[in-house]
Amino acid sequence: MRNMIAYCGLDCEKCDAYLATLNDDQALREKTAKLWADLNNAPILPEHINCQGCRVEGVKTVFCDSLCGIRQCGLKKGVMTCGDCPDMEKCQTVEAIISNNPEVLENLIENND
Repeated sequence: MRNMIAYCGLDCEKCDAYLATLNDDQALREKTAKLWADLNNAPILPEHINCQGCRVEGVKTVFCDSLCGIRQCGLKKGVMTCGDCPDMEKCQTVEAIISNNPEVLENLIENND
């Protein structure tokens, strides 16, 4: 399984926070902070846009580190991703992500060892 697939199935390698961190791209941090602040009606600043991936050691955005319910659930259950969870099919939280991004389900199924 690729380590850069998040618990929810999103691909961290495609995330702007990850890309901004990897490339130390301040312009991308600023653009992402503005977009996320607008989408979430929250005070998200460029300095908040640093992440090395959901399931790997290292810095994470505040949301990914401590506010993401899916990540917290995956850590608690000890699964690699939601694809390993026996409750995935009835989980409304991951279903909301899958319905907005069909690639997520493919990632969870393909990367389920």
